[in-house]
Amino acid sequence: MGPLNGIRVVEFTGIGPAPMTGMLLADLGADVIRVDRPQTTEALRSGAPGPHLSEGRTVVGADLKSEEGLKLARDLISRADVLLEGFRPGVMERRGLSPDDCLELNPRLVYARVTGWGQEGPLAHTAGHDMNYISVNGALHSLGRAGGPPVPPVNLLGDFAGGTMFTVTGILAALVERQTSGRGQVVDAAMVDGSALLMSMLHEDRARGFWSDERGTNYLDTGAPWYDVYECADGRHVSVGCIEPQFYAAFLEGTGLAGEDLPDQWDTGKWPLLRARFAEVLRTRTRDEWGAVFEGTDACVMPILSLAEAPDHPHVRARGALTRQGDRVIAGPAPRFDRTPGEVTRGRPLPETEETLKRWGVQD
Repeated sequence: MGPLNGIRVVEFTGIGPAPMTGMLLADLGADVIRVDRPQTTEALRSGAPGPHLSEGRTVVGADLKSEEGLKLARDLISRADVLLEGFRPGVMERRGLSPDDCLELNPRLVYARVTGWGQEGPLAHTAGHDMNYISVNGALHSLGRAGGPPVPPVNLLGDFAGGTMFTVTGILAALVERQTSGRGQVVDAAMVDGSALLMSMLHEDRARGFWSDERGTNYLDTGAPWYDVYECADGRHVSVGCIEPQFYAAFLEGTGLAGEDLPDQWDTGKWPLLRARFAEVLRTRTRDEWGAVFEGTDACVMPILSLAEAPDHPHVRARGALTRQGDRVIAGPAPRFDRTPGEVTRGRPLPETEETLKRWGVQD
């Protein structure tokens, strides 16, 4: 049983950060019922694949445009601790399931809303995706090499870091506050807000004159030669992140450069010279040969593994961070708890809807 055992969540099926929030809550032990369209629910019961990140949770079909479907949704909400939705602003209101409606029905409800732009503001009703949300808050501008365009970080930064993780944080904080007040509240989690907050350290560095808006010239954005990726003899790559002097010294020792007359680590004007020398040396061996050289050292050098290779790395395997299930790779639960560990909810048969509804007290 995970630490959220006993917490009931009604999740309205969405995409991206909303279902991943439901997945994480379920991994941590919450009892999650996912409300979807009746036709989708029937297809799932027939063995069809579900939406992304929706596995392992009980699914209930409800046509929210019908009185019967709304009645079921309200019945579930009245028994829940958390409502989770990821629609555009106004969708739940038009369905008669606004925060006011639901909190009147269940005053202890934590009503969590995750969107790209938030519930208000000039762009609130505008469509968007991960790269759009991180475009307007400066995050995407910071990603990429000098002289090149910004590089979208797939959909990790806006959707999942800025969206899912702050939605989970908001839900947990509201549940804790409820223990004192006895009341629920609305959590407005916006990807544009969360990913902006994640940039806090860079804003601090910029205010101190230690970070430039010129992409690819700073110490964490591939500007520094000792914080970058390098190609090896076999065309594969290693990551080098030896920021601190003792780690930098270990890197020089491992590469055989410790005895050379090299520029100072923080002499930014000589960074191109250092980069060229590092690239030359690192091309002399394969990725895995360098992995063996630096294994067990504090040089902060690691082989860059593909999605297919990653589950076989000894540390990843020992932690259970990634496991294989047939041809599929499944991530383990995070974070870890010593008394109430979570468990993976993906890759399981669809839970029995009737049993879950009975457990919730829904008789009809």
